[in-house]
Amino acid sequence: MAQGLPRTRFNSSRLVRALADLTAADAPDPKQSFAERLGQWLDFKDALSLYSALNAGSAGASAAGSSAPSAESAALRATVARVRTALADAITTDGVLKPGKARIELPVPTRHASAEEAADFAPYHQYCLAHQRSMGASIAPLRANVRAALSRRSARLKRLAVLDTVLEQTLTTRERELLATVPVLLARRFERLHTLHRASLADAQTPDDPERWMQPDGWLAAFCREMQTVLLAELDLRLQPIAGLIAALENEVTSWQ
Repeated sequence: MAQGLPRTRFNSSRLVRALADLTAADAPDPKQSFAERLGQWLDFKDALSLYSALNAGSAGASAAGSSAPSAESAALRATVARVRTALADAITTDGVLKPGKARIELPVPTRHASAEEAADFAPYHQYCLAHQRSMGASIAPLRANVRAALSRRSARLKRLAVLDTVLEQTLTTRERELLATVPVLLARRFERLHTLHRASLADAQTPDDPERWMQPDGWLAAFCREMQTVLLAELDLRLQPIAGLIAALENEVTSWQ
């Protein structure tokens, strides 16, 4: 049996910590509870949908035998693991820092590019967006499949699946807005590292050479490694609701044993 998800602070996700590290700032403790923040994010229509989900009747399928749900939860976890591995491999196997065929090519300075041309963040912004689209396209149907599995098990789990559906629908816009800040913060980090690089060259009175930026000790190679860390953290954040749903299924099985 997998352990349940630990209770964490709103700002303690791996993604928040990774972004805080890049900006050399500590993530502040939230001044509001999650419920208070959620209330600010929902409009009246969303609130009604959430209320209906929370107060749905208890009629529905009864819990099945304990062995079948256990096997089903294991199969769901295996599916989630396969999806995560595929998405993580797409992030780390970039054909540059890690050899292999890249699903999404990591931008690198073109041969004979000027320092000004090579220092354009736009290709890396598009690279981040491509990975975010890939994560969204793979995780959304996976989450729906897990909800469908819960709905077949018991009335309580079906109610949870309905609640998760409402939350996903109502928070999609807010989630998109928040995750859109990830490339923005990475752009600031990119500019910071580039500025430090130029300052070190000026001190040493050394000419710049963009073809050296992706060498193991190059500033751009360091940035790309950090960018991968952030994308992997975002991947884990996107998978957390699914992990919670599967944990609920496993807890339901335990309660019936």
